[in-house]
Amino acid sequence: MSHTLGVRQAQKQKTRQALLEAALQLLDEQSLSSLGLREVTRAVGVAPTAFYRHFRDTADLGVALVEEALGSLHTTLTAMLAATGDGEERIAGTVELIAGYVHTHPAHVRFIARERHGGVRAVRDAIGAQLALFAKEVAEQFAQEEPTAGWTEDDLLMLAGMYVDHMVMTASAFLDAGPGTTAEARVADVARRQLRLVGLGRRHWHDT
Repeated sequence: MSHTLGVRQAQKQKTRQALLEAALQLLDEQSLSSLGLREVTRAVGVAPTAFYRHFRDTADLGVALVEEALGSLHTTLTAMLAATGDGEERIAGTVELIAGYVHTHPAHVRFIARERHGGVRAVRDAIGAQLALFAKEVAEQFAQEEPTAGWTEDDLLMLAGMYVDHMVMTASAFLDAGPGTTAEARVADVARRQLRLVGLGRRHWHDT
C-alpha cells in the first residue's frame, strides 16, 4: 500500500514539474496574464482538469514559478555574500556570478524580469516578497562588515535593496545582450562600475 502511494506521489510531482516547465517555456513569448491553462496542459499532454490537481489557477502556477526561479537565484546570492568587502575581486566575482546565472537560467530571468511589474498581482507580490527577503539577508551580512557596522537597520536595508535591484537589473541586461557578445561585455563593464560607485557611497555615507 505504501509503495503504491509512493508511486502515485512521485507521478503527481512529475506532472506538476512538467506543468511548470511547459509554462516557463510558453512564457518565453508571452506574459503570464495571457497564458491559458489549456495551452499548458496541451503542452504536457494531460487533460485540462488535471491542472487543478496541482494549481488553483494560472496565478497560482505563476507564484510557484517565482519560488522556483528565485530559489535558484538565491544560490547565486549566497555565493555573492560569501566574499566580503567592495574590492575589485568581489565586484568582478559578483558580475561573473550574475552572468553565469543568466547563462544557465535564461527562462527564469526572463520570467522574473517580465512579471516583476506585470499584470498578475499575486505574482508581483510574490516576487516583491522574495526580493525583500534577499535584501534582508544582504543587510544582515553588511551589518557584520566594517564599512557598514553600526548602521541603522533602515540604512542597511536601503543599501541592501540597491544591491538586490542591481543584481536583478544586471541579470535582465545580460539576458538582452546575449552570451559572448560585445554587448554582454559592455553590460559587465557598466555593472562593475556601478558597484564601484555604490561601494564608494557605502564607505562615505556617514562622513561629516
